[in-house]
Amino acid sequence: MGCGPAEGLPEETGGQEEWGSTAQKVIVGNGLSLNGLSLNGLSLNGLSLNGLSLNGLATSSFDSWFQGDPTVRNEVMKYVVACAVPSGQTRSYTSGGTTYTWNGVLGLAPGWASGSAATTAELQVVSGCMAAHANKFGIHVTISLLGLDGAGNTITYTTQELSDYSTKEACFFGNLFDGSTGVFGGNDGLSLTSSQSSPRVCGLAGSPNASQCTPMTYVGSCSNYCTRDATNTFYTSCTYNGVTYRPVTTRMKPSDFYSCGDGTCQATESCGTGTTAKSCLADCGTC
Repeated sequence: MGCGPAEGLPEETGGQEEWGSTAQKVIVGNGLSLNGLSLNGLSLNGLSLNGLSLNGLATSSFDSWFQGDPTVRNEVMKYVVACAVPSGQTRSYTSGGTTYTWNGVLGLAPGWASGSAATTAELQVVSGCMAAHANKFGIHVTISLLGLDGAGNTITYTTQELSDYSTKEACFFGNLFDGSTGVFGGNDGLSLTSSQSSPRVCGLAGSPNASQCTPMTYVGSCSNYCTRDATNTFYTSCTYNGVTYRPVTTRMKPSDFYSCGDGTCQATESCGTGTTAKSCLADCGTC
């Protein structure tokens, strides 16, 4: 039997998983493509009802869904399993002599991961986690992911993590599995100067419903829709269009933002004659 893509996640020096250390620091890496977020109706693969277990992956409905677009859906499953299943566990699927293996990391859906039908909260927090990893530019950057898991437990973090990832970035919530909702991103107070840009655009300040991260819907400020925990560290719920969701909250390192004039023409910068990210002569030259 042949062996197909083994979807592991990058490791730090020393072998510690950078995607899910004790403090749940999460590496975006190349990230989940925005195409992956357009696959509403993931419940059609049978996983939300059959459980994210080996039995769930053996159903004909999952096979039919996966074979509809193996390349994209392999990527989607990489992030579903990484978000839902705890570190140290894997999930595998074999079809046509090819075996796909995906690593668990964060364990945000303990019941679902153990083979039970997914709860709404589990589907929501996994959707938020997947949205948090959507990466328009494919640029490696680490984030701190905070919030409650599907069982209502706080995702573990440390004071050092909050210090290192001191810039509040965004909130992400929604449901990719119900066939209609999709996912939403909001700004958590992050404000950049005209010369600055971010490798992560889905939570940047802008006009609500902006298409900067389609098919994700940008909703504006998180504070308009979301409620923080008692320590004011992360959001515990977000209510949008009358529906309440279990979100994830993200933070970034200040050093991970780009500035026009730093000597490198970044994917987030454009040529021109000015000193702004949209017209950066120093880094990108004239057009």
